[in-house]
Amino acid sequence: MGIRAEVVIVGAGPCGLFQIFELGLLGIKAHIVDSLSQIGGQCSALYPDKPIYDIPAILVCGAQELVHRLEEQIKPFDTRFHLGQEVVELKQNDDGSFHLRTSKGTEFNTQAVVIAGGVGSFRPRPLRLKSIEKYEGETLNYKVQDPEKYRGKNVVVLGGGDSALDWALELSEKASSVTLIHRREEFRAVAASVSKMKALSKVDGTKIRYVIAKVKGFAEKDGGLTGLEVESLEGVTHTIDLEELLVFYGLSPNLGPIANWGLGIERKQIDVDTEKFQSNIPGIFAIGDINTYPGKKKLILSGFHEAALAAFAIQKRLHPDEKQYLQYTTTSPIMHERLGVSGTLD
Repeated sequence: MGIRAEVVIVGAGPCGLFQIFELGLLGIKAHIVDSLSQIGGQCSALYPDKPIYDIPAILVCGAQELVHRLEEQIKPFDTRFHLGQEVVELKQNDDGSFHLRTSKGTEFNTQAVVIAGGVGSFRPRPLRLKSIEKYEGETLNYKVQDPEKYRGKNVVVLGGGDSALDWALELSEKASSVTLIHRREEFRAVAASVSKMKALSKVDGTKIRYVIAKVKGFAEKDGGLTGLEVESLEGVTHTIDLEELLVFYGLSPNLGPIANWGLGIERKQIDVDTEKFQSNIPGIFAIGDINTYPGKKKLILSGFHEAALAAFAIQKRLHPDEKQYLQYTTTSPIMHERLGVSGTLD
């Protein structure tokens, strides 16, 4: 028979969590499933301490802090979490509803599904040097679990995206030195971070520098990783010493079972419209990094907007004969009741 749910959300990252909030405001309860054992998605699994600067009205917050804030925000809605399990099967019933089954055998029957799985099942793209994987979890890491580990160390950071730049800048305040290595002059990170890094690298006595080079090999001594062999744009090879190595080459996306659900997929992303953020299958929606549409920007901010519009579309799907009203959390007594607040500021 399975669990009867109004909505099942696949993915408990920031966008999935905010989807709970937007549905809750409309009086719709959701169950949420995630393959990870904790909520937060990439924010918690890959860069919990990464600073985020573009959440409205919050000057700066860590990625894990954002997850905690969202968790607090959805507490009034009594959401059921099903963690550590992957949705392995989705079938549409004759009446248009959906049957889902997870890797742990949990089954759901629901009228709507929201896929908020980020880039799907993900693994950091590895540093492809033969035999270097033996240092993973020790000298070589693909995420920062404890920034204090790098205090007073000579750290090498590989990559040219936001994670590489953000961590290079942050760790430069703790490490003895930080060397950022990228294979070309152009970076994929936000311009402000690139400018800040380059400016700091020119200051006398600075702890941060950047090198444009290709990684060709690594150096070892007494069973430990001690350096990287790099080749400059001029073809000169030299070794950069290190005590800690961080690699941020991005994520290797894998949609997993989602790829077999009959959804319209373009470059491992789900095609959606921009009115409802609905896929080609009515009743299946996709928000956050896993979707694509003209003008798509992979920002948490964009995912929050998508969740809001998807919630109204889901409300209309669940209650097609009811007139839909836009109510404001500032003044709506119904919203205040659902949120458990008085509606006034002390």
